[in-house]
Amino acid sequence: MCGIVGIVVAPGQAPPDARVGQAMNDAISHRGPDDAGFHHDARVLLGMRRLAVIDPAGGHQPVTADGGHIQLVFNGEIYNYRQLRRELELLGRRFHTASDSEVVVQAFAQWGEDCFSRFDGMFAIAAWDDRTRTLVLARDRFGEKPLFYAHDARRLLFASELKALLQVPGFAREIDAAALRSYVRYGYVPTPASIFASVRKLPPGCTLRCRDGHIELTRYYRLDFARKQVIDPREAEHRLAELLDRAVHSRMVADVPFGAFLSGGLDSSTVVALMTRHASQRVRTYSIGFKEAAWNELSDARRVAEHLGTEHHELVVEPDAVDLFEQLVWYLDEPFADSSAVPTFLVSKLARSQVTMVLTGDAGDETFAGYTRYLRFLAMQRLGPLARPAGWAARQAGRMLGGAFGFRLRGLAERMRMPFPDSYLGGVAMSRPGTVRDLLGADAPADYVDPLRALAAAGSAQHSLLDRIIEIDFGSYLPDDILVKVDRMAMANSLEGRVPFLDPALVEFAVSLPDGLRVARGRGKHLLRRVAERWLPADVLAKPKQGFGIPLAQWFRGPLRALAEDLIASRAFRERGLLDPAAARACLDDHLAGRADRGETLWLILSLELWARRFLDSPAAG
Repeated sequence: MCGIVGIVVAPGQAPPDARVGQAMNDAISHRGPDDAGFHHDARVLLGMRRLAVIDPAGGHQPVTADGGHIQLVFNGEIYNYRQLRRELELLGRRFHTASDSEVVVQAFAQWGEDCFSRFDGMFAIAAWDDRTRTLVLARDRFGEKPLFYAHDARRLLFASELKALLQVPGFAREIDAAALRSYVRYGYVPTPASIFASVRKLPPGCTLRCRDGHIELTRYYRLDFARKQVIDPREAEHRLAELLDRAVHSRMVADVPFGAFLSGGLDSSTVVALMTRHASQRVRTYSIGFKEAAWNELSDARRVAEHLGTEHHELVVEPDAVDLFEQLVWYLDEPFADSSAVPTFLVSKLARSQVTMVLTGDAGDETFAGYTRYLRFLAMQRLGPLARPAGWAARQAGRMLGGAFGFRLRGLAERMRMPFPDSYLGGVAMSRPGTVRDLLGADAPADYVDPLRALAAAGSAQHSLLDRIIEIDFGSYLPDDILVKVDRMAMANSLEGRVPFLDPALVEFAVSLPDGLRVARGRGKHLLRRVAERWLPADVLAKPKQGFGIPLAQWFRGPLRALAEDLIASRAFRERGLLDPAAARACLDDHLAGRADRGETLWLILSLELWARRFLDSPAAG
């Protein structure tokens, strides 16, 4: 695990400046406090920061192959590296370390870009071949590891985090208006855009080839929802149990202490249960709770830990919300409004006091159809032609009831009257269309294309509705929200997070299942629950879905109220012009008066303004 940076200049340009490369690398030192390395010549600079997890003594980067003609830096872990190494040795490749990074460079030397589809792992890779003067960037299938890039006629810049690019003299900090609109709608900036117009994110499952100043993107992997199988439920249970066990076991390979996040929900509990089957000592588990009972799952996690016999560690936190908020803005790089970043940061900090790597239960909801919004959407679709009159009735009831509940009811009514995909995206979005218009002061420009609507349009209308909405989430919400949160918050604490539910064979098996093996009896994760019965107590299987968030409604009436009032009333907020101050103040007034729960919108507003102060107002952005 580490972070990577680099510069490739076009023919005829001055060589990359080593001092700039050093500044880029220093900006992401939290991603790799154990080591740093560079390759630098007239055309290319490659840098890396390393968090040593596999072969701490022998895993220095950059790694080389073919007599030094290939130079490579790599962020991530390859779980099948030992199998690939044996295959490469049979082909005549020689190894000098026990690291997975050396397997990556030898695989690239042997198979070229075809190697990426052979890797089972999470990765962002940069490989330079001086014989062809070609740089290749690659990102893993599902987007576990980030990779930003900026390209113009003079050069290509890339980095694991956006803040590294800000260290380059002359970097353009112009806001991408379309990305800003998407952020206000969804609470994050969807790939391939970034908040800066000059920067893009390499999409998951893609490579970028740069040669002589020209770039070309290629997709090497796409999750196929069309490959359905007819399978006996008992055989499906047997197969899923094998795949889960293999996914967890393969992600336990490490030469440093490791543990797991444990919330007490089905996904993290299943991961920990399988870890205990393979661990040579008690598994270390970590949980965070808040003093507000509705947001505290510590008792659930404790019961699971006792059942599985883990070495459990927990902490009830009353953080300084303002100070913590400002810390997270720096590590998240872009405006990011998912408040679950807060507990993720805190549990990562707790775990890092004892271990260097953790396994998490993330992506179980996307892989096995576990989100409550999936069930609500499917139920709404079953209304058919009754949806519109039911939506009208819900809107009237919402107006009569008023308050926060009436506000939510009116939002449901709005979605019930929408066609697909807006009927689903309305449940994913953080802001309603009217709120987006109010905050941005105008309707969307004529050339604006909602990136999630584009994802829905690109999917197959022949798929089931369940597959269509999960395909949208795999295309955006998972890589741009969930995995961003996991990567940035763990790496902020120099902690590696691994996600067994994104094992490629496991994901492909899950999406090949018929709908009835994923959603049944009004609940998601049907097959996963059946399989987990052999490892977990009944109360874990029956536990209702609970989000990993924070009490935003209470915080904005308490510790965050003064910050919200000060920022929205500030001259900087008004003159910056990113959001309409009157609309922002109206959101705060609604919330404080109890007319609506505007906690998520207020978090979105504050996240954007604090980000702007750190990344736009600060010359060094540090």
